[in-house]
Amino acid sequence: MNETRYPGRRALAGLAALPLLHTRTGRAQAFPSQPIRMVVPYAAGNATDILSRLLAPAMAQALGQPVVVENRSGATGIVGSDFVAKSVPDGHTLVMGSIASHAIVPSLVRTAPYDVLRDFTPIMLAASLPNVLVVHPSVPARNLAEFVAYTKSQPGGVNYASVGNGSSSHLAGELLRVKTGAQLNHVPYRDAAQALTGVLAGQVPMLVYGVTGVLPHLRDGRMRALALLSQSRVPELPDVPTAGEQGLGDFIVEPWIGLFGPARLPAPIAQRIFAAARAALDSPEVKPSLAAQGLRPSGLGPEEFRAFVAREIPRWVEVIQASGATLD
Repeated sequence: MNETRYPGRRALAGLAALPLLHTRTGRAQAFPSQPIRMVVPYAAGNATDILSRLLAPAMAQALGQPVVVENRSGATGIVGSDFVAKSVPDGHTLVMGSIASHAIVPSLVRTAPYDVLRDFTPIMLAASLPNVLVVHPSVPARNLAEFVAYTKSQPGGVNYASVGNGSSSHLAGELLRVKTGAQLNHVPYRDAAQALTGVLAGQVPMLVYGVTGVLPHLRDGRMRALALLSQSRVPELPDVPTAGEQGLGDFIVEPWIGLFGPARLPAPIAQRIFAAARAALDSPEVKPSLAAQGLRPSGLGPEEFRAFVAREIPRWVEVIQASGATLD
């Protein structure tokens, strides 16, 4: 667990104006009254962890208390997320969730211990990460249509890698299979590094992954990009068309990362946290680092973020039901 302290004199001076919360003794105190725990429900080093550690120092400066990033990984984000769902809703325990933990996995796991819209308070949609479908150079396809045809021509179909069960790279393959009839077999890896290695070695022909993570391999010819799974092309790969440009307008898989608190978090506290997180997202110290990681900042606030999540969940439920995928 890493702890970064940036109290900031102006932030400390303004504590009296911060929202008040009532303790079990009935006494009111300013928020925040203690360090804020930001749980990352994944291991250190992935995009959610990196984003959290980029935002934490600037948020601490704005809030006048340390923001402590804590990794609680397990069950594709369920362990850490459930911990926060069951925490006291006083603003001092938050989770940096993702498309996996807060849109995909709760539907993939029939015994998931939480309901996202019931058990969490959405605070801010922080960022998204454009995905690209890549293949090993031995695959003869040069576009999506050719790749789909190739999968159908192979006895037993074609394997595709993912960074783990329940990840967006997993469901991207299922979505392509449902939409096109592609003959694909899921091969889950323990993490991104192993999945990338599997594709680079030619062990698994296909992977959907973030643009920044595969860019060096595309440039040296060890992978080939077939389609961006985003709304529009990206500056890093200006010559790679989107799936929509290739006739699959609904084949969009953009992993997102967002900040949540427990359910029943008082609105003034949620707004205070959002203001600090949004300021951190927009700060000149953070913006270049986000770009270097391929993260596109968003900054949607509590109400807009809740509406966004409410649209995302049924979208992936439809894919999961159509594909028959499950983690139970």
